[in-house]
Amino acid sequence: MDISQLLVTLGGLGLLAFVAWFFFWAPHRVGAATLTTDGVQQVDIQVKGGYSPDVIELRRGQPVQLRFHRAEDSSCSEELLIPDFQVRRTLPAYQTTTVELRPQHAGQFEFTCGMHMLRGSLLVK
Repeated sequence: MDISQLLVTLGGLGLLAFVAWFFFWAPHRVGAATLTTDGVQQVDIQVKGGYSPDVIELRRGQPVQLRFHRAEDSSCSEELLIPDFQVRRTLPAYQTTTVELRPQHAGQFEFTCGMHMLRGSLLVK
């Protein structure tokens, strides 16, 4: 193996390691819901190359409003899926879309974009 083949191989392995870190081990941004005067848990989520926050702490049994503000026009982020709550929504670019639900059980529930590349989770306690 000559030096150019070695450099290409090492570059490929480095890129593979970065992609694995980005999708599986990158630090999470945790956000807690704010409680309104009428008992609704509200969370504002920025959608731009990912979800921020991407881990959302909620209380079970109380109504929730997740307000997704899509601050981009990337095709990856145009659809939101929350399978455990049978939610599938289109997120229009540069607009806020509100998703309402009431988690009845404690647990961790994943939400993703339509391509399953952008990920987040609802942590219900």
